[in-house]
Amino acid sequence: MPFHKLNNVQLDALKEISNIGMGHAATALSQMIGQAVNLRVPHVTISEISEVPEHLGGAEKLMVGITLQILGDARGSIMLLFPQESAIHLLGSLLGSRGKALVMSEIEISTLKEVGNILASAYLSALGNLLDITLIPSVPLLAYDMAGAVVDYVLIELSQTGDLALMVETVFSGNTNQAFDIKGHFFLLPDPATLDILLRTIGLQHD
Repeated sequence: MPFHKLNNVQLDALKEISNIGMGHAATALSQMIGQAVNLRVPHVTISEISEVPEHLGGAEKLMVGITLQILGDARGSIMLLFPQESAIHLLGSLLGSRGKALVMSEIEISTLKEVGNILASAYLSALGNLLDITLIPSVPLLAYDMAGAVVDYVLIELSQTGDLALMVETVFSGNTNQAFDIKGHFFLLPDPATLDILLRTIGLQHD
């Protein structure tokens, strides 16, 4: 089923699945950084991949992009995008650094990849349990550039065949008493066959 034919009921169901998956991801991130993290999914939308940079504040906005292939009983890709300032705060929480710019040293790159791996693994584990299928992430790739370039890089690396993505808008928030301000965007890019599996499993597939 093409993305553009999804109705509101199906989108709401996918939002609920994503909320559950993201709840698991938030728990994993909380354990990693040693402080409480709340993570919510305000809405799930279908977006033209080429328009993603505009949703993130413009093609020239500096972003860190972490991408993983979905392997196992279903296929697709996951893309996590963090604005530069959020990546700095995240690294500060994990490494104790308080810089105002990303140096992207080997340890910073490794740390951000590990964050992507943990979030994607937790999300896919929860999703797989709900759907009774096995889903695992590939080794993460990382790109740090302007949003437009990051998205282009992601699409080239993932050999994306479609031009639409399921955008699961994700908002990270922490204890307001601590210096914790991380915003992230989570994109689930299932291939058409995988989208059919998702909808069929939750009883929302139409002939």
